[in-house]
Amino acid sequence: MAIIRDKWRTWRSHWGEQTPLAEVLLGCFPGLVMLTDAHGVILRVNPGFEEHSGHPADALVGRRITCLDVDPLHGDISHALAHCVARRRSWRGVLMCRRADGRLIHQDGVFQPLEGSRGEPLRLLVTLHDITELRQKALHDHALLERLQGTLSRLPGVVFQLRQEARGGLDFLYLGDGLRALAGLPPSAVMERADTLLERIQPEDRDALTTSLAQSAVSQEAWWLEFRLETADGVRWIEGRASPSRRRDGTTLWDGLLIDITPRKQEEQRTQRLVSTDMLTGALNRRAFFDFGEAVRAHAARQGRSVPMAMLDIDHFKRLNDTHGHAVGDLALQAFAMTCRDSLRPYDLFARIGGEEFAVMLVDSSPEEAWGVLDRLRAAVEAIELEVADTTLRITVSLGLAVLPPEGSVDLALSQADQALYRAKHEGRNRLAESPSYPRSREDTPR
Repeated sequence: MAIIRDKWRTWRSHWGEQTPLAEVLLGCFPGLVMLTDAHGVILRVNPGFEEHSGHPADALVGRRITCLDVDPLHGDISHALAHCVARRRSWRGVLMCRRADGRLIHQDGVFQPLEGSRGEPLRLLVTLHDITELRQKALHDHALLERLQGTLSRLPGVVFQLRQEARGGLDFLYLGDGLRALAGLPPSAVMERADTLLERIQPEDRDALTTSLAQSAVSQEAWWLEFRLETADGVRWIEGRASPSRRRDGTTLWDGLLIDITPRKQEEQRTQRLVSTDMLTGALNRRAFFDFGEAVRAHAARQGRSVPMAMLDIDHFKRLNDTHGHAVGDLALQAFAMTCRDSLRPYDLFARIGGEEFAVMLVDSSPEEAWGVLDRLRAAVEAIELEVADTTLRITVSLGLAVLPPEGSVDLALSQADQALYRAKHEGRNRLAESPSYPRSREDTPR
């Protein structure tokens, strides 16, 4: 403490010998400092005036400050001076000034009114700081940003930055203007409220989005998802890819791209239909039936349900082919397939297994309901009339019914249905027979 007191006394003793602080600040200011009257006449300038303006100080003292403006009569300095004097309030802004050598510079200007005692005239303290280099850099950066924005807007997708808060809330910090073409939404509206876009994602895909983002946030691995988006032009398929980064506050940011992949998905679906469809009848082929059938079985197994299955065979089809030719046989197959499809629900599986053999899997139907559905299908086939030359041809179908239990095999159930089909043919054709393991009482079986 004694040392501190000694230093304080020493500083106080030399205070009178030091330059006043105001003079030090005035001399060190990196720009122009001027004291003017209410008319803008320069009364005093700082020591660095000539260095920063190019004008000798004694040449400008007594002249109006507007002589520094590129337009002395109507320039920005005149407006700033008038504003400050009229409102008795400070003014700040960017001014265009001319140096003594004719070079134009941008100055950050401050006009501060100095109110004196009653009766004393108004004075103004004016400071000008050269910001030409800063402004040029800002203009350069702005031009780069505009070019970048233009590049982003021309990309075949939407650049985005998505943030997930520690509590799970999502918001977009940036969205490219391509969002207008992709979803018909202005980026500003989605950045203000993320659900403006997220609510348009189909529900099952929204669940997948939530799950995949959560996994990416935890693992910090790249995020990828294909999802469907409702737009004014219909449903579009969107592919999203992004790289995550974790912030110290617990938030996660994803920088990525959204791309419209609707044409690609449509082509994939068309190819899938070609691969999985029988070209003649439009029914599923054998491979697709087993693939989709396994998915149906797995779904039903999770709910503890059995799935009814049936084998169908057109009666006396070989005789029809031999008598009337393969062209008529193809016509009969097409008519049969169309009738079966119309008798089933859109989500039931219907497939051509071979020649005139077909298979059916009744999705979400109980074993008790299946018999009625298939018997109505049999009756609809029996009503088909094919006009061939001067002859009307009729066809019938025999059906074998089996059940696929929750833990069963599609192949085994189809084999049991085939055995029941054999019995239906043996008993006279144009009828439905069930597998011995089928869960129906014999008394309930229609005759």
